[in-house]
Amino acid sequence: MDLGTGAMGNLAPKLYQLLQGEYELQKGVRKKLVFLHQEMEGIKPALDKVAQVPWDRHHEQVKVWAHQMREASYDIEDLLDTFLVRVQGSEPVDQSRLKRALKKMGGLFGKAKARRDISGAIEDIKKQLQEVAERRDRCKIDEIVAKPDATSEIDPRLEAMCKEVTKLIGIDESKGELQSMLSSPQGNEVSHEKMKIVSVVGVGGLGKTTLAKAVYDELKSQFDCGAFVPVGRNPDVKKVLRDILIDLDKKEFREPKYDILDVRQLINELKDFLRSKRYFIVIDDVWETRDWKNIGWALVENDRGSIVIKTTRKSEVATGVIYQLRPLSDDDSKMLLFTRLFDGGGERPANLPAEACEKIMRKCDGVPLAIITMASMLVGKKTEDWLAVCNSPGFYRGNDGQQAHDTEWILSLSYYDLPMHLKTCLLYLSVYPEDYFIPKDRLIWKWIAEGFVETKTGTSLFQRGEEYFNQLVNRSMIQAVRDEDQGGVIYACQVHDMVLDLIRGLSYEENFVTISNDDEVTSPSGNKVRRLAHQNRVMKQLTQQEDDTGMARVRSLVACRCDIKSWVLHPSFKLLRVLALERCKCEEGWQGLKHLGDLLHLRYLGLHGINELPEEIGKLKFLQTLDLDGSGIRVLPFGVCQLTQLVCLRGGISTCAPDGLLKKVTSLEQLHIRIDNLNDESKRQFVKALGNLSELRVLCIFGFEGTVQSEWDRVVLSQHLQSLIVKSVVLRRLPSCINPARLPSLCYLDLFVEDIDEAGLRAVGGLPQLRRLELSTPRTWFSSSGSTATVVIAGDGFFQKLRRCSFLSWMVQFVVNEDSACVSFSLWNGKQQGALAAFGSSTEDESSSRSVPPTVMPNLQELTFQVPVRALYKDGNESQYMSTVRVPLPMTWRKQRLS
Repeated sequence: MDLGTGAMGNLAPKLYQLLQGEYELQKGVRKKLVFLHQEMEGIKPALDKVAQVPWDRHHEQVKVWAHQMREASYDIEDLLDTFLVRVQGSEPVDQSRLKRALKKMGGLFGKAKARRDISGAIEDIKKQLQEVAERRDRCKIDEIVAKPDATSEIDPRLEAMCKEVTKLIGIDESKGELQSMLSSPQGNEVSHEKMKIVSVVGVGGLGKTTLAKAVYDELKSQFDCGAFVPVGRNPDVKKVLRDILIDLDKKEFREPKYDILDVRQLINELKDFLRSKRYFIVIDDVWETRDWKNIGWALVENDRGSIVIKTTRKSEVATGVIYQLRPLSDDDSKMLLFTRLFDGGGERPANLPAEACEKIMRKCDGVPLAIITMASMLVGKKTEDWLAVCNSPGFYRGNDGQQAHDTEWILSLSYYDLPMHLKTCLLYLSVYPEDYFIPKDRLIWKWIAEGFVETKTGTSLFQRGEEYFNQLVNRSMIQAVRDEDQGGVIYACQVHDMVLDLIRGLSYEENFVTISNDDEVTSPSGNKVRRLAHQNRVMKQLTQQEDDTGMARVRSLVACRCDIKSWVLHPSFKLLRVLALERCKCEEGWQGLKHLGDLLHLRYLGLHGINELPEEIGKLKFLQTLDLDGSGIRVLPFGVCQLTQLVCLRGGISTCAPDGLLKKVTSLEQLHIRIDNLNDESKRQFVKALGNLSELRVLCIFGFEGTVQSEWDRVVLSQHLQSLIVKSVVLRRLPSCINPARLPSLCYLDLFVEDIDEAGLRAVGGLPQLRRLELSTPRTWFSSSGSTATVVIAGDGFFQKLRRCSFLSWMVQFVVNEDSACVSFSLWNGKQQGALAAFGSSTEDESSSRSVPPTVMPNLQELTFQVPVRALYKDGNESQYMSTVRVPLPMTWRKQRLS
């Protein structure tokens, strides 16, 4: 499935399945299906070629042909899927059972009405294909030449550039000028006079947000409170005001009582809070004067030197002191371009084509987004091909100052340079609102459900989807969002508003995604909506007219930040593959999913903020992803146990598994669930069944009271496992299944372990891909027992990739023995005197003759452990301890950041 060919790629295997399977097709129907199969094989290559050429360079007849062909492919797939789901959807496929069922029914196509329906539908499609085939011959589609593919790993140069751009490339001068505007006339210190408003003005992609954030981060510590809030186009003023309040005081204004306040009440709350404060507030990306007025009413004029920075593209929206952000200088532009292209610190290699570089500089005109986008497109291309890119139609239209238009053109050029599968995945992001944090995992599972991700031998569909995601990051089409508390792991992405403008326009033209508003749902194809996105609105029920005019063809329904209190899933959505309700509001007892069991095509179901799941979910035999993260569902209905094609199951923080979940559900790659509700025997069976999940990559489970060590020692976890989090169970020791041979791909490990010995410590330290480790023990420092694990490292290879390490209720000791060039690494979790004595000693390894100590945790960024002050005191006397240390706790935390 992709943008250029529609559902064409899916048709051949489905037609083949019908023709080769044991289906009692009428002779005339089979003949027509053979015709469709042959026609599809000839059409798809031509559509692939059309899709490689920028849309505005096609003759109008080519556009019409491609559009009609894509729409026909969707109609054909809907027809085939409807039949296949009716045959296979209610029960697992069993050929003998299938034959008996078909005989009993007289054959699905044997009934007069069914035969007429399927035969008539195929006849209509056949005529449609014959018409577009004639247009294909006239337009000479086959003469169009296609372009090559792209890369797959995250480009490390892009990551390095993102970290350094604010301090290296063009930011210092503008930051100094803006700070000067904020300072008092008497000196460089921030003013303590009346509130000052500074508007940063510039075209999209110029770096207004980056500049404002840099100044805000540097100065905010000088103020009583601060907030940095994006506005965007068509903002919800109530949400903006609430976001300001939360930034100012998260603890107070996250209380549910503030959810019910209207705009006037929120303004009053803001005024009351700011009246006596010296504050620093940044209002980012303001588009309209009326929006600024609504926000400005809440900002109190006081004599405490408060500051407000506003960023906008429009000079008419600017107020107060205006700072016109300038484009980058030629030198900074080249520095940014070459930093993205090469590992030379911004230096240009001598063999670069000077003419191409100069054209790029003139075209980008100092706009950072344009430079980064253009550079991302050129990465990996031969330098001799650069000039061909620069000489493509429309590349340079003279120095007319139309920066915004040129930047949009560059983004369009980069879009058309994407391979077809990436175009499709990128356009799908138009279902999300502006400034939305798009969780990476959810996005990839949606791509998979839509059929956008191609299978590749030796690679799971999710891994393949991650490659697509990384390619879009590398090409600067999306912006990676990292969790710095988790070692910089990419967990989400955002789409720059200029890129979002581009893909929304293309999605509309191609009838790929239809975005609804409060008034109507419109599609360029008239009555066929394929993917429907609701954003920031009150969702209404379908009218009969909407139902009759194409809503039944919807494949994806994604609602973000919507009010769904009065919305009910309409039974006409029978062809839905994706249903996602993200951050939506509904009431307790909401019954909007009562028709869920009718969605037999559904592959992805995401319900975030929903508290009930109907038992009919068991009918969804093709469901691949059930994402309930953020929901209030307590226990999954037993019907989930029948979803044999499920590959991703994510429960909410309190969602428990039904008994027997893993008996049939054995294809899981991701599992997040609680099992508190199960009895001890069921928990043991659950642990045992984990060994059947051969493709499991992420395992996060809670509530294992009642399981014993032996179950964990016997279980054989998937060798593909990358993340293992087991909470609410205390293991006596590290399970034997955790070792480098069995878990070569494990990156994240989080366990409660009572004791750990040298063998266990060596096993964990030897995990080749481990990047994050959290080991905890509930044993208190008052216990009379304790344990020490010491391992002597005489060679490299111990925790080689570890970045973040946490030993809760353990003390850590490193000892370097200079004589034997060894390092001893020790953990201690009690106050037993023998253990304490061992913990304080060093260990020699006479067999080692190395003169340089080995590397232990060479990539470590953060180490957290505990120091048991009471246990370290000589006689352990509590009163003497309290009077001497003067800490009313039995322990203190120590946190070291190592660079």
